Amino acid sequence: MSTSNVCGQDTNELRLILSLSFASMVIFINLYLVQGMLPLIADAFSVTKSHATLLLSVTSFTMAFSLLLFAVLSDRVGRKKPILVSLYLLVILDFCALFITEFSQLVMLRMLQGALLASVPAMAMAYFKDELGNNALLKAGAIYIAANSVGGIAGRLLGGAMAQYLDWQQAMALLTGVSLIGTLIVSYLLPKSHFLKPELELGKWPLKKSDFKGFCYHLADPKLRLMYLVGGLAFMVMVNQFSYIQLHLMDSPFNLGRFEVTLIFLCYLSGTYASYRSAKWVAKQGVKRVFIYSVLALLAGTLLTLADHLTAIFMGFLISAFGFFLIHSSCNAWVAYRAKEHRAKATALYLCSYYLGAAMGGPYLLPFWNLWGWQGVVLGSVIALTILALVVLKLVNSKSQSGQLALES
Repeated sequence: MSTSNVCGQDTNELRLILSLSFASMVIFINLYLVQGMLPLIADAFSVTKSHATLLLSVTSFTMAFSLLLFAVLSDRVGRKKPILVSLYLLVILDFCALFITEFSQLVMLRMLQGALLASVPAMAMAYFKDELGNNALLKAGAIYIAANSVGGIAGRLLGGAMAQYLDWQQAMALLTGVSLIGTLIVSYLLPKSHFLKPELELGKWPLKKSDFKGFCYHLADPKLRLMYLVGGLAFMVMVNQFSYIQLHLMDSPFNLGRFEVTLIFLCYLSGTYASYRSAKWVAKQGVKRVFIYSVLALLAGTLLTLADHLTAIFMGFLISAFGFFLIHSSCNAWVAYRAKEHRAKATALYLCSYYLGAAMGGPYLLPFWNLWGWQGVVLGSVIALTILALVVLKLVNSKSQSGQLALES
């Protein structure tokens, strides 16, 4: 292979990683913006702050099931077109949000957005697996997950700033501009698929019954089923803890302001670091140890917040975010490696479970919050994390793994 061909291949790989990372940032800014805007949404639409937290749940719910549809569609028509079309439609919906006047309308719009937000998460790891070698896949996946966390942080902090300084229409105008700029960057950078050959036959409906058999194939794998459950339980706790801690920090004795309270999302930076380093740690320590350490970090961080002091709360969330993103990065890469075929469907099933966990976590923790406040949220979280620990132990102690969970196909 000539030097020019090698350089061209390296350029395409870099463009793929950068473009999907930018796309994920657009997606996660849109997904998590409302989490930083809870006070503004509550005031603008005359609902309670705890009621406003359910917006994230409805978005995650439609996103979860749309992941399955996008996974099927991508195998039939390719990866690039569905990603770009969904991003441009997302920009249009952001613009439509300027004219929302009722909370019920906002719920419906967020449900539609959730369906579009599924495109990139459903296809990104499969896109990497199609175009990159095994050596580059773990690194690309780690960078992609790190970009997810950066997008999540940016969305929440942007939402907090909007809640503090802008009204609803101004906030949505700014979001539309951010989404449009990000989408234009992705359009410029995203390369064509070189190795995936779409199965769409001209003149025929893009989906057929046999397209859904891949889901059954992966659900028949007991290890993958456990992995899906791990991701769902971990995210169920983590993302909703961040919603309820905002409400706690805005109450006495903390009395933090609308933007100040969103600074708790900077704790996601420990998760960004964990995501980036996860590939090396998995290679060195093995997934078994990484999973166990991750669950312990989630439990330790959650319990530390019971000290109910700002320093303890921030330290607790730093530890929890580190553990969560470490386990999520490992799960994401492991699923992509294990899938011998129907890769997009394998990833979509994992992420479907992941976002269903997020959708169920809000309603699950709400009674704990209503009865006992933040201490109740910790209690509900510990119950869920105990179940997570049992699932992880069953996964890593599987006899067929000889005591060591390997990242293998």
